Amino acid sequence: MATTPTIQYNYQPEHLNVSEPSVYTADKLKSEEMVINLGPQHPSTHGVLRLEVVSDGEIIVDVVPHIGYLHRCFEKHAESLPFNQIIPYVDRMDYVAAMNSEHAYVMGIERMLGIDKDLPKRVEYIRVLVAELNRLASHFVAIGTYAMDIGAYTPFLWMMRDREHILRMLEWLSGARMLYNYIWVGGLFYDLPVGFEERCREFVTYLKPKLQELQQLVIENKIFVQRTANVGVLPLPVAINYGCSGPVLRGSGLRWDLRKVDGYSVYPELDFDVPMGEGLVGTVGDCWDRNYVRVLECRESVKIIEQCVEKLLGEHCRTPDFDPQAFVPKKIRPQAMDYYVRAENPKGELGFFFRTDGKSDIPVRCKARACSFNNLSVIAEISRGAMLADLVAIIGSIDVVMGEVDR
Repeated sequence: MATTPTIQYNYQPEHLNVSEPSVYTADKLKSEEMVINLGPQHPSTHGVLRLEVVSDGEIIVDVVPHIGYLHRCFEKHAESLPFNQIIPYVDRMDYVAAMNSEHAYVMGIERMLGIDKDLPKRVEYIRVLVAELNRLASHFVAIGTYAMDIGAYTPFLWMMRDREHILRMLEWLSGARMLYNYIWVGGLFYDLPVGFEERCREFVTYLKPKLQELQQLVIENKIFVQRTANVGVLPLPVAINYGCSGPVLRGSGLRWDLRKVDGYSVYPELDFDVPMGEGLVGTVGDCWDRNYVRVLECRESVKIIEQCVEKLLGEHCRTPDFDPQAFVPKKIRPQAMDYYVRAENPKGELGFFFRTDGKSDIPVRCKARACSFNNLSVIAEISRGAMLADLVAIIGSIDVVMGEVDR
């Protein structure tokens, strides 16, 4: 008895036109080109990013990022909330580095109010301490997920293990695991718990050899080098023209770090270096360089944490009369002005533009300049001509968080 063959796919010419909105329509494609959608559900796009990829066989012709799957609406929320109530929403932009985002946002309001010079040094050192702990946690996610994207599973488990130590410390500090609402306008939610500084010392002692193991397991691994060296090369002029920042910019060979350039908070009092890409195994600005910069920045964050702990146990130690909320204003009502503030987040320059009317404690406008947005926009430039399999390596090396892209 004859069996009817099973049809696995029934081609219909109108499929491309009735699918998700795309830049490339059938009439724009050459006969040998095809459109492939990566995401939003594909693991390589980390959740909610859709990439419209035009390929000629295995070679990428063009990449168009499509955003808008999170619907976070940060800027619209900010137009209807008092300044201090916006902080939890700031946490949810780059939710992997909430402390750093809070630090940038709060600094802007304090400068508009003119109280930024009045804050106790202990408050400033605590802010830098928790921000650098969060920077480590963010880089651990970036390095771990990146290694997993290109086939190495063990580094991800190691990074999550060490990140868990940091998250437990920050939860001990603030009561929240990832979204902290700890850095307040004019101060902090609370002083450090008793024993927190000593716990930081123990963690640093534990972490230093782990970072060395990470370098041997990932950075110096032959397979990792072959997958990332000379792939996704971002020339420095292109990085500057696209407004890239953070490890993406420094990986292209520019020593630009707002902690040094702007010297905000107590960073000028601390000793640390700014790593940059040098093309040690490939070309300056390739995927390997961007990842290498993140690993080196972890070492620098450890140095900053050590110095902050020394200050917090010595010159600026806790006293019975220390009140972390002493300068927290009851009503936040800046004068009418337009003001922009920026800070160095783990992924780059996070900036906030404020427009105030001088009458209300609700901003007229609060626009976020998200580093992930600018860094993501350069993907097309550094992907053309690459292999389709390398696109996953390129996306991971950018380290985007969609919470601050679709804001």
